[in-house]
Amino acid sequence: MDVTQTLALLGGLTPQQFMRRHWQKKPLLVRQAIPGFTPLLDRRELFGLAAQPQVESRLVQQQAKGWRMKQGPFGPRSLPALSSPAWTLLVQGVDLHDARAHALLQNFRFVPDARLDDLMISFATAGGGVGPHFDSYDVFLLQASGRRRWKIGRQKDLSLQDGVPLKILQNFEPEEEFVLEAGDMLYLPPRYAHDGLAEPCVGADGKANDCMTYSIGFRAPAKTELASELLQRLADFAGDGADGPDGRQLLYRDASQPATPTPAEVPSSLLEFAQKAVHDALKDPLALACVLGEYMTEPKASVWFDEALDDWAPRHPAGLCLDPRSRMMYDADHVFLNGESYRARGGDAALMQRLADQRVLTAAELRRASPAALALLADWHAAGWLMRASA
Repeated sequence: MDVTQTLALLGGLTPQQFMRRHWQKKPLLVRQAIPGFTPLLDRRELFGLAAQPQVESRLVQQQAKGWRMKQGPFGPRSLPALSSPAWTLLVQGVDLHDARAHALLQNFRFVPDARLDDLMISFATAGGGVGPHFDSYDVFLLQASGRRRWKIGRQKDLSLQDGVPLKILQNFEPEEEFVLEAGDMLYLPPRYAHDGLAEPCVGADGKANDCMTYSIGFRAPAKTELASELLQRLADFAGDGADGPDGRQLLYRDASQPATPTPAEVPSSLLEFAQKAVHDALKDPLALACVLGEYMTEPKASVWFDEALDDWAPRHPAGLCLDPRSRMMYDADHVFLNGESYRARGGDAALMQRLADQRVLTAAELRRASPAALALLADWHAAGWLMRASA
């Protein structure tokens, strides 16, 4: 992607300008970010996804007695009638299950893939919403069909309502209000409170339009979560090798430990041993980079890959492409794919980096691949991570 080119998606800003002016700073409303946009999935297809056990979905209803939320899957008769007001169906990770949704996400890759999370689709009847709330991550709210009224604002008071199954603000005070129609988009930085309600909308054919909103979300791991995950992975990483002179793992030794009258006291020497163990785990920058890349490309729990059904054809005229569910990244020394890491240098590294950035390799590029690179690509193809590109 040329990050210096202006985009209608960003209201005539270049990606560089958007990231500098708005990203994690202030909202941006874009009228007709995608002119003439129509839903990628119709209502029947969306409800079909919500019925699948491997797809994360939720039903939110606002009733006289308060808010209700149910987790999917939802069978054909599990959802309220379309004539019933104020209910919302949320279907998460649609890009993992639909190639059209995956293609839409590619328009937002001016943000690093390490931050890009997923595409969630919200279907709502009139008055439907999930209440005033804030997210801890950046989000683009693209109106796919129908009409939704958004109220947004920074909040001094972030206290939440008690006794409800959703994180709803107790004292929401909006500062701005917008009505979004199909093709309009609103960007919100983290912790910017918002409340969106579906409004009745009639199309040119005189029929009611479904209110569908696409949320393009960006994950932001918490420091403690990241530290916990990486330390565990570093421990596993170190456990694969030996650090003792005799080829075995070093064990704590206390040959000079005297008899103690205070047996419940943690020995200071054990604390020093633990501190050195953590320090040694962190002192190898390649090890830390390796486990970070593996963590960031780990597929979600609901994702699994089927073995390839077609024959391995590295010279296929259309080239090869990553499966839409595959997560691939790289750093200066590694290539990461679906939670695994590979050391890469020279021409092979450049080839794999191009695959990660473009998600496709042409036949001409594959002709320059080394035998080792082709063998690795063959393994990925067999695992279902890679496939023939469409002609």
